[in-house]
Amino acid sequence: MSKVSVVILNYNGKGFLQQFLPNVIRCSPGARVIVADNCSTDDSVAWLSQAHPNLDLITFEKNRGYAGGYNHALKHLNEEYFILLNSDVEVTERWIEPMLELMESDKSITACQPKILDYNNRNQFEYAGAAGGFIDKLGYPFCRGRVFSTIEIDAGQYNQAIPVFWASGACLMVRGSVFKEIGGFDEEFFAHMEEIDLCWRMQAKGLKVYCEPGSVIYHVGGGTLNQGNPFKTFLNFRNGLHMLTKNTYSGLIWKIPLRIFLDLLAAVMFLFQGRGKSTLAVLRAHWHFLLNLGTTLGKRKSLKFAKAKGALIYKGLLPWAYYMGAKRKYSELMD
Repeated sequence: MSKVSVVILNYNGKGFLQQFLPNVIRCSPGARVIVADNCSTDDSVAWLSQAHPNLDLITFEKNRGYAGGYNHALKHLNEEYFILLNSDVEVTERWIEPMLELMESDKSITACQPKILDYNNRNQFEYAGAAGGFIDKLGYPFCRGRVFSTIEIDAGQYNQAIPVFWASGACLMVRGSVFKEIGGFDEEFFAHMEEIDLCWRMQAKGLKVYCEPGSVIYHVGGGTLNQGNPFKTFLNFRNGLHMLTKNTYSGLIWKIPLRIFLDLLAAVMFLFQGRGKSTLAVLRAHWHFLLNLGTTLGKRKSLKFAKAKGALIYKGLLPWAYYMGAKRKYSELMD
């Protein structure tokens, strides 16, 4: 039986499957490739059944989002490692082996991502993960190679495999037993930041998350929701508050009000940029967060906290460092 399953969650992504799936199959010898369809309304399933009749296909009766879709797809799989791969990804030769070798070398490494470059700008890091993710003490995420909207050129500056705080959901390799043991993704997230929440829970258990740049993929990005989509804005702001409330080790009483204040500044900025729908999305996110605060606090109480590794959490405030301190790169922040 294969040790690795590559699971592609699809939602109305027939074009991406036609473009990228044959290469995934070709470059993944020995791995089991599976497509899980999130109740697509295009003819993705019909095309898959015709073009790849021998491929493992899982279908859902409704769109469960990224979190729920993968939870339901993975619960019946028994491979030792799962690779959760977006449909809009071009993989390269031997993209699995470096990550597998790293995880086999240290059983405490429970999640890993490759170096993620931009499909359309191939010498540039891609927004959703770059060379591994980190957070600041308010839960704002950033990456080696991407801080907020500043994206670096890949000149080999981040080619070392290192521990990171979170690995990208665009291509996330996880140890199957650990994924199931900690309950998989929190389905309340639906999409966006659920992989950071998952890795935060891993970190709290003393487990390791890595980026292995010896593996390289190219990600289109925004295949389901583009960057300016108000629903994506809603999910990012709501899920950021939800994740921080659930997982932060201490200081919740001041972190949440400060995070909400900074979010409101972002909402005002959106308004001045003529993005009124994004402003409303931030306000909706806050309202939804407050309505469900009791449930979130209940999840917090159910977690067994251990302080996540402090070296992987930026000690300052990322918005202040970025906008006021002009620290636009990972190397500048960490210096």
